[in-house]
Amino acid sequence: MGHHHGHGGGHGHGPGHGHGHDHDGDMDWAAMGVMLERYARVAAPMYGEVASWLTRWVPEPGVVVDVGSGPGAVSFLLAEAFPKARIVAADPEEALLERARDRAAAEGLTDRFETVRAALPDAIDDVPQAADLLWLCRSLHHVGDQGAALSALAGHLAPAGAVALLEGGLSARYLPRDIGFGRPGLLSRLEAADEEWFAGMREGLDGSKAATEDWPALLTAAGLRYEATRSFLLDLPAPLSEDARAHVVQEFTRRREMQAERLTPDDAATFDRLLDPSDPQSLHRRPDLFLLTTQTVHVAVKDA
Repeated sequence: MGHHHGHGGGHGHGPGHGHGHDHDGDMDWAAMGVMLERYARVAAPMYGEVASWLTRWVPEPGVVVDVGSGPGAVSFLLAEAFPKARIVAADPEEALLERARDRAAAEGLTDRFETVRAALPDAIDDVPQAADLLWLCRSLHHVGDQGAALSALAGHLAPAGAVALLEGGLSARYLPRDIGFGRPGLLSRLEAADEEWFAGMREGLDGSKAATEDWPALLTAAGLRYEATRSFLLDLPAPLSEDARAHVVQEFTRRREMQAERLTPDDAATFDRLLDPSDPQSLHRRPDLFLLTTQTVHVAVKDA
């Protein structure tokens, strides 16, 4: 997932946190686009805070590139935060870029919005001009050699330009520890399965290189001057909006599919009840469903 790619609201170790570039070719990109756009709406307050924080380093960027943009859901939030900037959404999936272009047209942003079909690390060469801000939202961990990708990206920064890297944070919480059925602690066990999934995903990437996830050190090794790290809270208490509830249902549906082989029969049965729209205790109907997560952003700058 470049995606934004995802955008699942966890810490980036697990499904829903990139936009699925680790999947095989039968991905339903239209459904993925809808999902990523919904999450960006739900998380807009948090992304707005991130963008205003970034103005410390790039008060008025001329060119902002969303690397691994998916359907451009966060690209449009950046367009709002930086009203004078030219926004470039870069992603390998043409179907998602098409959604971004359609939305730019609908919102009257065509004159300052463009898309580039590009995958990390090398196709960023297709991005036409040097960037004042490179935004990477959980896209870097879908590249085998993350250090090499950052070095390549650093070469595309204008002098005094910044890289903002969203990786890490805390996994999302949605439910009480004891939900009234099944064995308490379902989410903790799901996170352990996510870690296993993530490790397998990383190992399977082309040119995969193990790297300590010390993002400031990786940014420094790419020739940039590390500036700051900050975590941003998304706190949506119960009762959730329809949009936020739909996001959580979709997130659980995806994770149920991805973790099918790792779940115990008892946890699988709990999951199935949570996803059954006719069950009063399901995610569709529970009054106690919430969304609480923290996402961490690291900033580094290219010396002028």
